[in-house]
Amino acid sequence: MEPLQIFELLSYVVTIIGLPVAIVIFVIEQRKERQNEEEEIFQRLSDEYREFLKLVLENADLQLLRREGARKELTEEQKERRDAIFGILVSLFERAFLLVYEEKMDKQTRRMWQSWEDYMREWVRRADFRDALPTLLEGEDEEFMLHINSLLNEDEQVP
Repeated sequence: MEPLQIFELLSYVVTIIGLPVAIVIFVIEQRKERQNEEEEIFQRLSDEYREFLKLVLENADLQLLRREGARKELTEEQKERRDAIFGILVSLFERAFLLVYEEKMDKQTRRMWQSWEDYMREWVRRADFRDALPTLLEGEDEEFMLHINSLLNEDEQVP
């Protein structure tokens, strides 16, 4: 065989085998990259929620970690701080909704989203948070508002 024929044969081999392999490798790498990005987003959101909980602890007098809410009447200053903290929380929930929630989620995304939905359900059960929601949701993403309202309706139906 002449060198030209060998190079031509090798180019066919590369085209027939190498190109499909390269495409498969590219697709696999793209999926890995997307998964890493999703995990990074989830980690940043988790870090923000952890920071939010630190803020809640710094304002322990508001008794925000009690499921039933504060046992005593709050002062106007305390109510203002509580409402500001609730505003931060709604903002964080909306960000999680926009970045993680999808109509059709794969198993990994569903797991990440489920933890956020659990946080939302937990807070929606609080009467003081529910009472503040109409004001807090003003101007927020419409789909996010619908989702929160569906959680509210779910909670109201649970005996």
